[in-house]
Amino acid sequence: MLFDNLVVGAGLAGATVAEQLADKYHRRVLVIEARDHVGGHCYDELDETGIYVHKYGPHIFHTDNQQVWDYLSRFTDWHLYQHRVLANIDGKKVPVPFNFESMEALFPREIALRLESKLVERYGFNNKVAILDLQKENDADLNFLADFVYKKVFEGYTIKQWGRKPEDLSPSVTGRVPVYIGYDSRYFQDRYQAIPQHGYTKMIKNMIQNPNITIVLKCNFSEICSIEQQKIYLLGQEFKGKVFYTGKIDELFNFVFGELPYRSLDLVFETVEKRFFQEVATVNYPSEYDFTRITEFKHMSATSDCDRTVILKEYPVNHRHGENDAYYPFFTSEANEAYSKYLGLAKHVQDLILVGRLAEYKYYDMDDVVARALDAVEQAIQG
Repeated sequence: MLFDNLVVGAGLAGATVAEQLADKYHRRVLVIEARDHVGGHCYDELDETGIYVHKYGPHIFHTDNQQVWDYLSRFTDWHLYQHRVLANIDGKKVPVPFNFESMEALFPREIALRLESKLVERYGFNNKVAILDLQKENDADLNFLADFVYKKVFEGYTIKQWGRKPEDLSPSVTGRVPVYIGYDSRYFQDRYQAIPQHGYTKMIKNMIQNPNITIVLKCNFSEICSIEQQKIYLLGQEFKGKVFYTGKIDELFNFVFGELPYRSLDLVFETVEKRFFQEVATVNYPSEYDFTRITEFKHMSATSDCDRTVILKEYPVNHRHGENDAYYPFFTSEANEAYSKYLGLAKHVQDLILVGRLAEYKYYDMDDVVARALDAVEQAIQG
């Protein structure tokens, strides 16, 4: 057999799997990728302005996982970057997650100080509390704050992002919105926060440079593979090695239980004849306009002295298979039930291993994807 393992998808999950198989275990690996480039949704490219533009929306790497940080650092130098986000609320741009600075910008000083004192007393300084937990407090001031943030920051953004009201969504979505008890205006508080010095695409290409790895682009799984009698066939021959699948699990099984729902994005890039367009990399628009946020990549870039800048507006839409990309799993009871059925089919396919957001129908941050891929290879080879 020409290859020991097959990896479907050349995004961050697939690249990590392929690299580990080829480098650590000296396996011959075939990677197939439906797109015409590697990198998946992390794909970026150097714009004519000298700015690395993230073609599938902004990606900021952040982690507390030392193993993952050390692993990726083998393939890139880092531009140390701490992400900050503002939200346009009542005509003012204030930090989100909502914090003491946000309160002092929007509320009369007496009210802001009273809220800050109660939050510190109840939850401690430099901690986070979820909006839904604040709403349950038996305190009029904390309930006021929770309702304000819910309506001004969360509700409108959520309706645009998901097409539904927050109360109609899974707690795994609504529980992600906190109030930060302090002045830390960073969007993330992880120990390591950075962007690859020369882009995500270059980092991923470095990961899969191993001569044991063969990459085939513009190739769908169904074009060269099939599942017959719970075995995987490659070009008509039974494939004897383990197959790591990172694509959509419903597509793998020809949507036999229907399509799993996702939200997608219409991405509109603009080049603006200004040195900078906005104060920080990302500004959210919870209530105004049809887009959810504007990202200016120049704030994230290590070097660019150009007098122009590139911005991205994101318009959330439903995912339509074959027409746009699947970004965010849309967790409903029906979707979870359908995924369980697909998972049941997958468990009966010999040597099939599901890895990543699309295959596992799970929302992963980038560091979680890498950690999962590292574990999947270790378990498959050692277990």
